[in-house]
Amino acid sequence: MNINKILIGFLFAAGAGAFQGCNDDAMSEITTLQLERALSPTEMTAAVVNKTGVKLTWTPVGTAKYYKAEIFESADFSGSAVKTVDSIAIAKIPYTITGLSGETTYYARVKALGTGNEDSKWVSASFTTDAEQILQDVNPQKMTATTVTINWPAGETATSIVLTPGNITKTVTPAEIAAGEAVVTGLTQGTSYTVKLMNGTKTRGTKSFVAGEIPVSSTQSLATVIASAKDGDVFSLLAGTYAVNGDLAINKSITIKAATSTNKPLITGATIKINANAGLTLKNLVLDGTGSSGDQTIIYNEDQTSAYGALSVQDCELKKYVKGLVYVNKKALIESVVMSGNIIYEIECSGGDFIDFRTGIAKTFLFENNTVYNSCHARDLFRMDVTGATNFNSITSIITIRNNTFNDVANANRFLYIRLTSHQIHFTKNIIANTNGYYTNQASTTITTMASNNYFNAPNFTGSATANAKNDASTTKTLLDPGFTSASTGDFTISNTTLKNGNIGDPRWIK
Repeated sequence: MNINKILIGFLFAAGAGAFQGCNDDAMSEITTLQLERALSPTEMTAAVVNKTGVKLTWTPVGTAKYYKAEIFESADFSGSAVKTVDSIAIAKIPYTITGLSGETTYYARVKALGTGNEDSKWVSASFTTDAEQILQDVNPQKMTATTVTINWPAGETATSIVLTPGNITKTVTPAEIAAGEAVVTGLTQGTSYTVKLMNGTKTRGTKSFVAGEIPVSSTQSLATVIASAKDGDVFSLLAGTYAVNGDLAINKSITIKAATSTNKPLITGATIKINANAGLTLKNLVLDGTGSSGDQTIIYNEDQTSAYGALSVQDCELKKYVKGLVYVNKKALIESVVMSGNIIYEIECSGGDFIDFRTGIAKTFLFENNTVYNSCHARDLFRMDVTGATNFNSITSIITIRNNTFNDVANANRFLYIRLTSHQIHFTKNIIANTNGYYTNQASTTITTMASNNYFNAPNFTGSATANAKNDASTTKTLLDPGFTSASTGDFTISNTTLKNGNIGDPRWIK
């Protein structure tokens, strides 16, 4: 019996020793594992940048130090690659490839380059580029009532120029390609056109213009030029300073705009007074209230029984007006008001509100993609009084305020002092920062939609103790620090990722 126990013990010890030996060998294999092929990267994505470039992102796996990328127009990666990058270091990930064609679907693939073993298998992703934009702004000085000169960088290939409406098509010649310039005829004066530069079926650039725009230089009197306007005239202001220091009387429906999108003309000291049911479009201008009468920027100047035309203020810079931006203290029904893409600051609002409708009304009012700062410290931001609804009792005014950045405005005052009998307010995706203002204390203010707004250092919009205050109780609001780059110098680029991903605030600051 004792001999059996000894034998069993011996066998058990021998087996355990053998197992331990196997385990040591296995561990040795794992720590010195040699793969025949490099490990493929993972989580590859392809994002279009600057219209015709792509940013490739992937997660390196294993010990590979370099990667190869290829771009094809074929989904099966047949034929020749249109772009190849042979050796991308890990430190260069994500990697951007430029110089692709517009409006094209591409297929990208990436693999790890082996060191002492085979390259990894490819991983892939697809993407579609945007239309290119190589067209230059239409120069009103190179335009007549029925012709327009189209320009693009000399030598850039194109096959045709297409204008709509009218389906006007011009074939581009080799000489025009070399010059980067072509003249298109057959236009109708006063018509708004969209022009596309095409290379086959692909768009290389798109611009809009009005045929027969009237060029104006800063050596001319802007007031005198506008006084002779006809309905539909478009005045294209060349770069420079237009010192008005008085009234601009708008008696016809006209457009006043910059001749080019890259150089805003400066208009100083102007008070714009709209009469005779006129409509007005202001685009890509700087309006500086210094030297003005101390009034609002735009004033509706006459009672009217029929509707005024549309008011549109787009991509402008408005500053240093004393009373406010828009004043409607006449019996005035306005077809629509659009204020979009503007930078607005140092509007004091002394003696008037920022948007100030006393006895008039707009059928629709849209305030979007604007940045407003250091303004409206003395009065309310949006004011629309009940008298406007009394004067036009069949109108339900639709008020939309979205994707704006408000910083240091309406301190201790109301954002929405709106008392129209019938109205809707849609207030969404705005950033409100650094203010002690609050929404409203008016029972008649109807906020139909309040969603996805962000409040930073603006406690009274979510918890005002003012009697009858309307606070944002939505589940979609946030209280995040936007991380403005430099609010004191007017740079409101945000660094907060949540706000960026949610597209909250003025889109120009989401980069």
